[in-house]
Amino acid sequence: VQLQACGGGLVQAGGSLRLSCAASGSIISRYAMAWFRQAPGKEREIVVVNTWSDSAYYADSVKGRFTISRDNAKNTVSLQMNSLTPEDTAVYYCAAKRLGGSSGRSSPDYNSWGQGTLVTVSS
Repeated sequence: VQLQACGGGLVQAGGSLRLSCAASGSIISRYAMAWFRQAPGKEREIVVVNTWSDSAYYADSVKGRFTISRDNAKNTVSLQMNSLTPEDTAVYYCAAKRLGGSSGRSSPDYNSWGQGTLVTVSS
């Protein structure tokens, strides 16, 4: 599956952004879909992984502020980000892996990645 992410930008602290990831080449219902992020000088970290339609694991740092959703009909997955803080500044990547197997909470679990979209939160 090929992934194309978009929606990043510059936002003030406390604001919101919505990232989208469009998939092609396969249907996302066969995949666990995730968002990762990588801040300057830091390792890539999990933000959220969604396996089944209402099952998602969120990193503690975003729990209650970020929401993942998938639209199987449009073959897209989105990340709604609210109450953003400067600590959320990073390049955000969508990723996909076949359902089953590993938990999907670490980047080596994935073999399909979008190109990354930059989110900058100003204080």
